[in-house]
Amino acid sequence: MTYQAPLDDIRFTLHRVVGVADVLPEGIDSTDVDAILEEAGKFAGSVIAPLNWGGDQHGAVLENGVVRTAPGFRDAYHAFVEGGWNSVGGDPEFGGQGLPIALSAALSELWNSASMAFALCPLLNLGAIECLERHGSDAQKQKYLAKMIEGTWTGTMNLTEPQAGSDLAAVRTKAVPVGDGTYRISGQKIFITYGDHDYTDNIIHLVLARLPDAPPGVKGISLFVVPKVMVGDDGSLGDKNDLRCVSLEHKLGIHASPTAVMAYGDGEGAVGELIGEANRGLEYMFVMMNNARLNVGVQGIGIAERAYQHAVAYARSRTQGKPLPGSPSQTIIAHPDVRRMLVLSKVKIEAARALALEAAAVLDRAHKGIAGAQARGDLLIPIVKSWSTDLGVSVASTGVQIHGGMGFIEETGAAQHLRDARIAPIYEGTNGIQAADLVGRKLLRDGGAAMTALIADISATLGQLAEQPGDDLAVVAQNLSIGQSALREATDWLLLAAKEDMRLPFAASSAYLDLAGIVAGGWMLARSALVAQADLAQGGGHAAFLEAKIIGARIFAEHELVRATGLLESIRAGSKSLLQYDEALL
Repeated sequence: MTYQAPLDDIRFTLHRVVGVADVLPEGIDSTDVDAILEEAGKFAGSVIAPLNWGGDQHGAVLENGVVRTAPGFRDAYHAFVEGGWNSVGGDPEFGGQGLPIALSAALSELWNSASMAFALCPLLNLGAIECLERHGSDAQKQKYLAKMIEGTWTGTMNLTEPQAGSDLAAVRTKAVPVGDGTYRISGQKIFITYGDHDYTDNIIHLVLARLPDAPPGVKGISLFVVPKVMVGDDGSLGDKNDLRCVSLEHKLGIHASPTAVMAYGDGEGAVGELIGEANRGLEYMFVMMNNARLNVGVQGIGIAERAYQHAVAYARSRTQGKPLPGSPSQTIIAHPDVRRMLVLSKVKIEAARALALEAAAVLDRAHKGIAGAQARGDLLIPIVKSWSTDLGVSVASTGVQIHGGMGFIEETGAAQHLRDARIAPIYEGTNGIQAADLVGRKLLRDGGAAMTALIADISATLGQLAEQPGDDLAVVAQNLSIGQSALREATDWLLLAAKEDMRLPFAASSAYLDLAGIVAGGWMLARSALVAQADLAQGGGHAAFLEAKIIGARIFAEHELVRATGLLESIRAGSKSLLQYDEALL
C-alpha cells in the first residue's frame, strides 16, 4: 500500500487557519514552506513508507552486543540526514535551519505516517536537542548540539526503571561525583527508544539519576548527559563509555524501533556530565517530555492517516455484497456504513491535525514572547497528546473493521497500524496522566484561567459563524455552542468539586479531556470552514476541497460535538458514582 502525504490539508491548515506566516523566520515565506512540504511528502512516500511493512516483519535485533536495525532503515536514515530533514527546527547557531515548531510538527506527521518506527529516532533526538539548548552549559552545547542537530549523532531520554515507571520519585540510578566535573553513572533503564542502533557512531543519552546526598522523591533527581562514546573537547570520539544495551523488548508493535534495556556502570560507572543544577533534573526533563508529548500526539494523527488511506484503498478495490437490496454488487466504499466509517475517520483526523498544528504555532508564539501563548500551549499539549493518540487507535481499529476478516490477517497490513498505534496512548505519560495533568496542573492551579481564555476564543468564532449564510455553518454553530457551554459548565463544576473532594476532578479527568478535545477539534474545523466559505465566495482555491472542509465541519458537529452533553453528565454525576464503587469488588 502506498502513502500519499495529505499536503492539501496541511498547507491549508498551516497557511489559512493557524497562520504559520506569523512565526516564520526572516527570509522564509509561504512559497518556501510549500516547497519544503512538497519535498518532504516525496521523501516520506518514496523512501520511508516502503520500509514500513518489511521493518515490522524483520524488526530490530541484538546480535553479539550490537543492535542491527531492519533492512533499509539505516540507509533511509542517512538519506534523511543528508536531505537536511533532521535539522529543520534546530538552532542556526549550531547548524539548524531555525524553522518553526508548526512546520516541524507538520513534517513529523509525514514521517510517522510513512513509518512510525522510523520516525521515533528523530522524534526523541528533537526533544534531547531542545533540552540541551535550554539547559545545557555552553561547553555541552558546543560539544553535542551541532552533531545532534545534523543527525550525525542521535539523542535519547532515559527515565524509566523496572520499579519506576511513571512514578519517577522511585528512580534509583546513581550518579557519584569523581572530582573533575564528571560523574559515574550506574543503574538500569528500560523502555529506551533507540537506546542503541546502527545509524550513527554515537548516541547521546540524557539520564535521570540521584546524587549521593540527594533528597528523596522527585526533588532529588538530577539530569546527566551520558554519551555512548566519549567525546573530546575538540569533538573527536574516544573510548566507549561504560554502558550497553542488555536486551531489546519484544513488543506488540513498532518492531523496527529498538526499545532497549540499558545498563550503566558494569565497570567503574558510565561517565556523565551534570546538566544545569543538581536536583532539578525532572524540571529539565519536562522540556524534553513536553516536546515529545506534542510529537506523540502528531504520531497518533500520522498513524491514523496511514490507516485511513489503507482502508480507503481497500474499500475502493474490494467488491462485496450489495449496498442496498436489489442494487448490483459494488465495491464496499458504496456501502453506507463503510462510507460512514471512512468519512468520520477523515474529519476526525483533520480536526486533530488542525488542533496539533494550532498548538505548535502557539508554542512558536510563546518563543517570541507573545502574551498568553505559553499558557495556551501548556493547556493544549495534554489534549493534543491524549485525544490524538486515542484517535490513532480508534481510526486504526476502524481500518481493520473496514477490511473485515482480511483486516485480521497480517498480510494485508491493516493490523500493523493498529499494533503500532497502541503504544502512543501509553508512553510519554499515559493518557490518564495527561488527563490528570490537564485537571491538576492546567485547570486547578490557575483557577481555570487558561481554559476560560480558550472558551472566550471559541465564543469569538461563534460570533463569526452567526454572520454566515447557509445551513452547514448554522449547524456547526449550533453544535459548537452546545459543546462550548458543556465545556464551560464542566470547568466550573470541576473547580467547585475540588473544594468538596479533591478526588472528584481526577475521577472526571479523562471525560473532561475527551470533552475538551472534541470541543477544541470542532472549533478548529469551524475556523477551517469559515476560511473555506470565504474563499469559495471569492472564487479562490479548489472548490471541491473547500466544500469538503465545510461539510466536514458539519459532519464533525453532528457526530462528535453532540457527544458533549453526555460527557458533561459523566463528569458531573459519573465521577461520584465511580468513587462509590467498592474496590474490593473489582
